[in-house]
Amino acid sequence: MMKFGGSLFGVSLLLTVLLAAATAAAEYYNYGNALDKTFLFFEAQRSGKLPAAQRVKWRSHSGLKDGLAQGVSLEGGYYDAGDHVKFGLPMAFAVTMLSWAAVDNRKELSSSNQMQQTLWSIRWGTDYFIKAHPQPNVLWGQVGDGESDHYCWERPEDMTTSRTAYKLDQYHPGSDLAGETAAALAAASLAFKPFNSSYSALLLTHAKELFSFADKYRGLYTDSIPNAKAFYMSSGYSDELLWAAAWLHRATGDQYYLKYAMDNSGYMGGTGWGMKEFSWDNKYAGVQILLSKILLEGKGGVYTSTLKQYQTKADYFACACLKKNGGYNIQTTPGGLMYVREWNNLQYASAAAYLLAIYSDNLSAANAKLNCPDGLVQPQALLDFARSQADYILGNNRQGMSYVVGYGPKYPIHVHHRGASIPSIFVQRSSVSCVQGFDSWYRRSQADPNVIYGALVGGPDENDNYSDDRSNYEQSEPTLSGTAPLVGLFAKLYGGNLGSYGGGSYKPYVTTKPPVISYKATPTTYSPKQSGAQIEFLHSITTNWMAGNTRYYRHKVIIKNNSQKPISDLKLKIEDLSGPIWGLNPTGQKYTYQLPQWQNTLRPGQAYDFVYVQGGPQAKVSVLSYN
Repeated sequence: MMKFGGSLFGVSLLLTVLLAAATAAAEYYNYGNALDKTFLFFEAQRSGKLPAAQRVKWRSHSGLKDGLAQGVSLEGGYYDAGDHVKFGLPMAFAVTMLSWAAVDNRKELSSSNQMQQTLWSIRWGTDYFIKAHPQPNVLWGQVGDGESDHYCWERPEDMTTSRTAYKLDQYHPGSDLAGETAAALAAASLAFKPFNSSYSALLLTHAKELFSFADKYRGLYTDSIPNAKAFYMSSGYSDELLWAAAWLHRATGDQYYLKYAMDNSGYMGGTGWGMKEFSWDNKYAGVQILLSKILLEGKGGVYTSTLKQYQTKADYFACACLKKNGGYNIQTTPGGLMYVREWNNLQYASAAAYLLAIYSDNLSAANAKLNCPDGLVQPQALLDFARSQADYILGNNRQGMSYVVGYGPKYPIHVHHRGASIPSIFVQRSSVSCVQGFDSWYRRSQADPNVIYGALVGGPDENDNYSDDRSNYEQSEPTLSGTAPLVGLFAKLYGGNLGSYGGGSYKPYVTTKPPVISYKATPTTYSPKQSGAQIEFLHSITTNWMAGNTRYYRHKVIIKNNSQKPISDLKLKIEDLSGPIWGLNPTGQKYTYQLPQWQNTLRPGQAYDFVYVQGGPQAKVSVLSYN
C-alpha cells in the first residue's frame, strides 16, 4: 500500500502539492505497469471459490451457493462494481473487450508476458457463462437483488442480501443480454483458439446457441428481469444482434452471420445510426468498425456496397472523437477528456479510446486514411487521441491524479467499493453486518484499508473536477465495463513503445532524459541459497524543483532481477531517506521496505520501480534478504 501524508516522513503539505504538480508534468507513463494492475482489479471482483494463485490476498471465497435455490450452480463470474450483484450485460461486455484485446493485441500482450493473465481474466467470465447457459434457450442473466444489495455495506464474504437468480427463456426473452453473451463467447473462442482448441470449440457452441436464442425470441432483457432496470437499463437489442453476428462471422468464417449483418443493416440500424459513444449499452460503433475491417482487407465481395455504408458510420464515430465531423463532435472537458455522461464517465472514454486504437490499426494495415467532413486524416491521429485519453486517465489531468487505483503517486483512496473499504476477513475475522458496514466503514474518512489495484473509477466531471469521496459513487465507483477496455488500450500503447523501460514508457512533456546512474547493490545479508543471485538498481532523477530555499529531487529506482531464477520476498534497506516514498511497503522495522504483495515475485529479467522525493543526496539502497 502506498503511504501519504507528511506525518510519516516529516514532509510539509506544500511539498506534497508541489510533488503532485511536478510528477504530472514529468512522469514516464508506464503502460506496462498500468496494464499489469488492471488484471488485479478483475481478481478483486471475482465471485466464487478463489484459486490458490489468487494475488489479491484481502479477498476470499464468496457466493458459493449462488443459484442453488433455483436448482442451478451459478458460482463464479464477476461482481459488477462496488456492489455484489452479478449483472450479465456489463459482465459480458467486459469479457468481449478482454477477448478483443487477446485477439487483436496478442503480440503486445505476449511481449509484456500478460497473455496468460488475459486468458485467466476471460475464462473466469466464460466459465460462468457456460454454467449460466444450461439449455439452448435458457440464460441466467443476473444473480443478486440490486435493491437489497445497495441497502447494505458489507464484504462479499459476509453477504446477507438476497442471491436470487434471474433467467431468460423463450417466454422471458432478452435479445440484448443473450446477444452480448454470444458476442463475448465468440470473441473468447478466438482468444483461446491458439492455446486451447477444445475449450475454444466449446465456447463457440454456446455462442451459436445463444445467438439463435437471441434472434428467435426477441425482447429487452430488462422487461424480463425488471430488477436490472434501475442499474443497467437497455436502450435496445438490435445493436447486440449485429454485434454477435459480426463476432460469430469472425470466429467461424461462416457467411451466414455476415449475410445476417448485411441483410439487417438498415432495419437494425447498423448503417443508419452514427454514434458518438461506445459502451455496454450501445455497440453500434463497435459493429461498424468490426465489419469495416472486412472491407479494408479487401474481402467485401458481394457485400462491398453495404460494408462501405458500415464504414461511413465507423468514420462518423472516429471523426466525431477527433472533432473533425463537420460540427457533430463529442464533448470534451477543458483538460481534453471525452465527456459523455455525469455518471461514471471514464467508462465511455476508455471504451472509445480502445475502439479508436483498433480502427487506427485497421486503417494503417490497409494503407488507408480516415475520411472526415473536415478532411482526410492519417490513422496515427486516432492512436494519438487514444493515447491522450490513456494519459489523462493515468495522471495527465488538472488534478494530477491517476484514476487507475494504485498507479502513480496520487490516486483515489476513498473508492466506492465495499470490499476495499472494509478490512479483509483475514484481518477482521468477525462478520460486518449490513448496517454496521455503513456506520463503521462507509462513512469513515480514512483511506481504504485495501487498495483495489487497477480499478478505473468513474472519474471527473465535465470541468475536470473530482471529489475523492466514498459516498460520491458517480465519480468514485469502479466498474467491469470501464476497466476492461484498458487492457487492450494499455497493451497497444505498451507495444508502441517497446524501446523504453517497462514497455510503453511514454514521456509526453519532457524532451530530454535526466542523467542515469547505474550501480550494483551490495547485499548486507544473504542466506547460502541466495549467494549467487544478482539484483541491479538503476537510479535516475526524473525532475527537480525549488520549494523555499531547498531544491527537491524526484528519484526513480528500478529494481531488476538479473539472475536466472525468480526472486521473492525481497526486503530492502533504505538509509538516508528524508522524504516520502511510493511503490514500496514499510515492514515495521527501521529502514526496511518490501515490494507490494501483488508484486511479491520478480521473474528472471523482470524489473520493478519505486519513487521517492527528498532534498540533497540520494538515499542508500541495499538488499537485506530475499528467497
